[in-house]
Amino acid sequence: MLQIQKFVCNMLQENCYVVADDSRECIIIDCGAFYKEEREAIVNYIDLHQLVPKHLVATHAHIDHNMGNGALFEAFGLKPEVSAADRYLMEKLPEQAEFLLHMKLNDNLPPVERYFDETDVISFGHHRFTIIPTPGHTEGSCVFYCQEENVAFSGDTLFKGSIGRVDLEGGSMFKMIQSIRFLSQLPDQTQVFPGHGEATTIGEELAHNPYMER
Repeated sequence: MLQIQKFVCNMLQENCYVVADDSRECIIIDCGAFYKEEREAIVNYIDLHQLVPKHLVATHAHIDHNMGNGALFEAFGLKPEVSAADRYLMEKLPEQAEFLLHMKLNDNLPPVERYFDETDVISFGHHRFTIIPTPGHTEGSCVFYCQEENVAFSGDTLFKGSIGRVDLEGGSMFKMIQSIRFLSQLPDQTQVFPGHGEATTIGEELAHNPYMER
């Protein structure tokens, strides 16, 4: 069974998740930790529970989901893994910080460990996550899905009652709607952990989200 711990990070209230199983191996999804106390909370949680971090993965390459990559590299030697379709965004995270957040990013961000595609998997402990491409918010946006546990980490594609914005570079409403329709085919009981806001389920979104239909 997965143990999922959420940390709400930075000025945009982004969700970072530490996901572990009984092997004590874990992955970190979307480390947007910016403030010192946020970074310390994530590192301390991993240390306290004696977890062994195996992967640092990002659902997409926006700055608010990658601000803490340097802290995890310093603490655990982890380098980020992100979709190959978002390489162009990953290579200009400092420029994103200036454009989107009007701030200088002073961190030395680690190089990317791997640019993955939909044929890859994220494995740790006794679990594996498949990668579902969900372009729309960015060209390389994706969902990490564990069929065995009926759990999906949706980044900024699907939110409780809404969807991610499509007006930034690489965004497309047409592709977003296609992605949302694909996600609607997942089992109703699938738990969805988004990049901002509260968790939900596919069934709840089918009932209440105006963008979801089957």
